[in-house]
Amino acid sequence: MANFVDMFHKGKTFRPRKKFEPGTLKFSLHKRAQASLNSGIDLKHVVRLPPREHLNDWVAVHVVDFFNRINLIYGSVTDFCREDTCPTMSGGPKFEYLWADRSKYKKPTPLPAPQYIALLMDWVEEQINNEEIFPVTFDVPFPKNFIPTCKKILTRLFRVFVHIYIHHFESLVAIGAEAHVNTCYKHFYYFIREFGLVSQRELEPLAEMTRRICKDYLQNR
Repeated sequence: MANFVDMFHKGKTFRPRKKFEPGTLKFSLHKRAQASLNSGIDLKHVVRLPPREHLNDWVAVHVVDFFNRINLIYGSVTDFCREDTCPTMSGGPKFEYLWADRSKYKKPTPLPAPQYIALLMDWVEEQINNEEIFPVTFDVPFPKNFIPTCKKILTRLFRVFVHIYIHHFESLVAIGAEAHVNTCYKHFYYFIREFGLVSQRELEPLAEMTRRICKDYLQNR
């Protein structure tokens, strides 16, 4: 399998990457966030809302960025995440996720992990592409349900982290992705904790690992 860093630069993802249009506020915020992330600044500071910026804009930018990054990470393990190897969408023996979407799956339904994640990514992409939820121009306000929608998106994306870490960690190590994925996870975790976007109950499957790799952050909470 190709080196993980090479895959990152070549854009190998599970779903196509979502991009911000140059010249828009979100593109500027995206570039600022990326510059801070790449500069080596402490991630605890990177996630904080910049002065004079609006929370909804900052959250929107990060939701799209996390969607892209988690797509990339999952894309690196799809060869190992198959219906025969992952017949349930689980995070170890104590946690299983059921899919419901109010259309085809109106009741929570157990699914193989690849099918669950494919539906999850399709659903997130649909939300991001909906300009009534993620407006692309200054004259269109964010809807009242924007933050609740983002909470649901981030909660579901966290479940992909859960499955990858618990069931495919050895594959990440084999392709040299461990350090990169840990950094992506820390960035995600610091952001959702900074703004209270994912419930503590949902974070439980990775609690032990989080205490280990996010120790500096948790000690100062």
